Amino acid sequence: MSSTVIGCVIGLGTSVGLLFILVGLRRPQLATGRRPAGRELPWRTDRRWGFRLALAAGIGLLAGTATGWVVGGVLASAAAWFLPALVGPDRAHVRRVARIEAVASWTEMLRDTLSAAAGLEQAILATAPLAPAAIRGDVANLAVRLQSGQRLAPALRLLADEVADSTADLVIASLILAAENQARQLGELLGSLAETARAQAAMRTRVETGRARTRTSVRVIVGTTIVFAIGVVVLNRAYLTAYDSPLGQAVLLGIGALFGTGFGWLARIVAGRAAPRLLSLREQPEPEPATAALWGGE
Repeated sequence: MSSTVIGCVIGLGTSVGLLFILVGLRRPQLATGRRPAGRELPWRTDRRWGFRLALAAGIGLLAGTATGWVVGGVLASAAAWFLPALVGPDRAHVRRVARIEAVASWTEMLRDTLSAAAGLEQAILATAPLAPAAIRGDVANLAVRLQSGQRLAPALRLLADEVADSTADLVIASLILAAENQARQLGELLGSLAETARAQAAMRTRVETGRARTRTSVRVIVGTTIVFAIGVVVLNRAYLTAYDSPLGQAVLLGIGALFGTGFGWLARIVAGRAAPRLLSLREQPEPEPATAALWGGE
């Protein structure tokens, strides 16, 4: 086995290790040191995570072997991991809107059940199997906690951390106040909160429509840059012989870091900022949606 292939394998292993470290750093922990409720390791919850990692490793190995550059393999592996979330469809937005609409539907279920003179805890248990799919698992976990004897208010706070949405926080905060203070006219309040949630979902859809042009521009910029880089490597390899030396590899690493920083800024432009949370067990704020998607999360 030639020294070039050995160097590429070593560089690929380094890049995969860096990916693991970066993904781990982007996962905030609770103050107690345990993972937040409902938040499992990405390779346990995302079936595509292993495929993405294998694909990134394979592309990095292929690029390193073809070019003879260890840094080239590392950069290709990083590009295969991060860029699909930047240039692909915004699935995170679709999930966020679906979650808000699900919260609105579940809130209306609670309101209708409470109007039948049922208590709040009984209403939650009754609606858990019928909750919309986007939050059914979280509501089912809430029902399990209640059936195991946990108090309603702490169980609702855990639900807020699992759903992790500012609109859901409004609904859950009202439920917590009702559980602790026996609030009156809770049904009317839940009805108005359901309307607010649907208005919030409609607003996010309009905002995303306005960002569609910016996202298209980002796709064009990133796609043109990648195609140009691949074209130079394939069509004019002699032009890049300066990068064959150790100094050239160091320069190539710096260039890759500059492009990576630029792509990261583009990701922040199309992501916007997440609405502030009202209820959370976390000490640190949630990552921005599109930026989190780049790191393997939503």
